[in-house]
Amino acid sequence: MSDTKSFVDLVVVGGGPGGYTAAFLAADRGMSVVLIDDAPRPGGVCLFRGCMPSKALLHAAKVLADAREASMWGLSFDGLSIDVDRLRGWKNEVVRKLTSGLSHLSEQRKISFSQGHAEFLDAQTVQVTSREASKENETIRFKNAIVATGSRPSMPKSFQLDDPRVLDSTAALELEKIPASLLVVGGGYIGLELGTVYAALGTKVTVVELSKSLLPGADADLVRVLARRIDQMVDGVCLETSVTELIPQSGGLDAVLEGSGGDIRTQRFDQVLVAVGRVPNSFVPGLEHTLVERDSRDFIVVDPHRRTAEPSIFAIGDVVGEPMLAHKAFAEARVAVDVLCGGSAEFDSQTIPAVVFTDPEVAWCGLTEGEAITEGRKISVAKFPWGASGRALTLNRPEGLTKLIIEPESERILGVGVVGVGAGELISEAVVAVEMGISVSDLKRLIHPHPTLSETLMEAADVFFGESSHVYRPKRP
Repeated sequence: MSDTKSFVDLVVVGGGPGGYTAAFLAADRGMSVVLIDDAPRPGGVCLFRGCMPSKALLHAAKVLADAREASMWGLSFDGLSIDVDRLRGWKNEVVRKLTSGLSHLSEQRKISFSQGHAEFLDAQTVQVTSREASKENETIRFKNAIVATGSRPSMPKSFQLDDPRVLDSTAALELEKIPASLLVVGGGYIGLELGTVYAALGTKVTVVELSKSLLPGADADLVRVLARRIDQMVDGVCLETSVTELIPQSGGLDAVLEGSGGDIRTQRFDQVLVAVGRVPNSFVPGLEHTLVERDSRDFIVVDPHRRTAEPSIFAIGDVVGEPMLAHKAFAEARVAVDVLCGGSAEFDSQTIPAVVFTDPEVAWCGLTEGEAITEGRKISVAKFPWGASGRALTLNRPEGLTKLIIEPESERILGVGVVGVGAGELISEAVVAVEMGISVSDLKRLIHPHPTLSETLMEAADVFFGESSHVYRPKRP
């Protein structure tokens, strides 16, 4: 049986950041909208099992770290304890509040929310199958559709053991137990964020990364600062190392580790977290009945307007390519809806900021020094060490660094990198600087409040000219 709805302006498949943003904006502009997701409320991976629960746990981990380090300031917290059930409950309550808020906003906008699995019957028809057998399928005719089905954790076949002790990021966020030992496979942002959470909760964490450094692709100067802190938090970091096999045992999981020199050893862990990346949810049932195309990495192919090869179908977010970030999806949603409303907006990914919410945080935008070297571009680099920041010292976190990538002739700021407490908040000013094409002279003249971490951006500009009050660097010739 099927219940056919009347023709609507827009169907959005996927209720994550890109999907609900597109649905809300389209409704605000007068469109009739149906939002489809298999969860009971909008929110997607980001709110239910990604960004929000992980940041809640990362905050708890930082509070624990601060409390443990406070003795050096003359403060002590006797009887510090961890109630995992209450911590899990608080994390779940954060998720509930956020997703319930989105559900209410959806109702206010008179968006029809349809819970179930979507299948395209053709380029202007979608069928929704409910999880509840008693409910009829819905068939919805639409003028346009936006696919925003996101991504999921990658799980290589060698790790697919059907063993609950092998975790992906979703399972790790459930916080079902705090293992005595945990192997984190992958030293990217997901592995490091979750690994440091478990380390703060008392787990002996070992991180294995195939590359020569943590956070492959990130600026080496920034990673170096984070790596020193990670070394203090976890039981071990094994670079240029692969996990060739996981062997289930009654007392844990035996991981066979192979180093770059061919040395092989076996180590037992209570649990293993596989954090080797994410893959797009691009195989939406029925898309083969349309002209929608995928590339060699299974990302849906779109043009700068986020339109697919099928004129009536757009796609946004993780499903169309990297970087797989919620704020990229937000921006792409706006582009797609603007185009649907008759505009000519295009998506420009030049200054998408990236933030790793470890402690310290790592954030960057625009051109990195490594990219400039690879491209053969001539650049100047200015660095301001947070050891010279009064505010960083009052926080007892002087290990940070603010770094500017500058075009020598025009003195235009091409990129910015920050590592330190609150780097994720500081990077927004850098995004404006890079996007608006301001010069390092402009940044130098902007008055920043004192004492703050934000003034390290201004101080880095001063360093470029050899005029920093707090760092000595000879003037440029």
